[in-house]
Amino acid sequence: MAAGSGREEAAAAAGYWRGPPWVALYQLHLVKAATARAFVPRELRLVEAFGYTLGGMFLARYDDSPAGKFDELVVIAGIVWNPPTSCAWAARVLVNSAEACRHGRKEVGLPSHVATFSQTEADALRNKPLVKSNSFLSLLGMRSTVSNQGNDREIEISETKGSCTRHLCNISVPLTGSHKHKWMGPAIRMSLPSFSGQIEDHPDLLKYSCQVECRVRPVRPAKIWRPRITEPQECPDGKISSKGSEVLAEPDAQKHTIMVLLSKPILALEFNYLEMHVDAPKIVIPHSKKKEVRYSST
Repeated sequence: MAAGSGREEAAAAAGYWRGPPWVALYQLHLVKAATARAFVPRELRLVEAFGYTLGGMFLARYDDSPAGKFDELVVIAGIVWNPPTSCAWAARVLVNSAEACRHGRKEVGLPSHVATFSQTEADALRNKPLVKSNSFLSLLGMRSTVSNQGNDREIEISETKGSCTRHLCNISVPLTGSHKHKWMGPAIRMSLPSFSGQIEDHPDLLKYSCQVECRVRPVRPAKIWRPRITEPQECPDGKISSKGSEVLAEPDAQKHTIMVLLSKPILALEFNYLEMHVDAPKIVIPHSKKKEVRYSST
């Protein structure tokens, strides 16, 4: 190995080292607190107001990462509080790469699962592009020509495990058209902190941050739905864990994941020319387990 590569190797082992510019959609939802609590460990307090917390989704394709090239949907259950900080909590992470799934679980402590990301046939017939394009960014409706009909691109996401496939949802993402002559928004740098862990691969509570550089602008929220399934899906319904975000039986976990996705969107942001680095996760002691002076009111 070349000298001086230690820092890059250490960073790559933890997360996604800086690669080619990417495009992503970050969408915030008002999620019912009761739905989010199904994923949040008991010792962490959910940040909520009037029965709701702030969750949502992050949809992206990575052209380069320690796990290679893959597509990802992160379903965010809500915001949790562990003094002195509050961070996002992922309900489920779906990726179309077995290596990315392994990396997410082993290295970052994420509840990652393998899935397929595909354009629906109905949408393919309804939205034929003027120019041939086969990239996932065009599938998202980004860096693509305007289609003959319709303004969205539909993505069908199905979770897979061995020979079993469960349809999760369809996402209709706004078609932004060509980036030429369009304002991509201001260039920003920010840190997005998150908690993870408390899964079989990482039983401890972890905290990590995504260091992001991109151009960001508001867009119309993506539409998410789950079409009625006419044929039964034959999949085993076993338990997958008894900790943290995987406390639910598999069908219940997927049901609550869909409930998060179907909650009311309040803001959608398009990240253009995205570069991201994930810091190595650190073990965090849950506040409820720390020795502290307790006060009680009378």
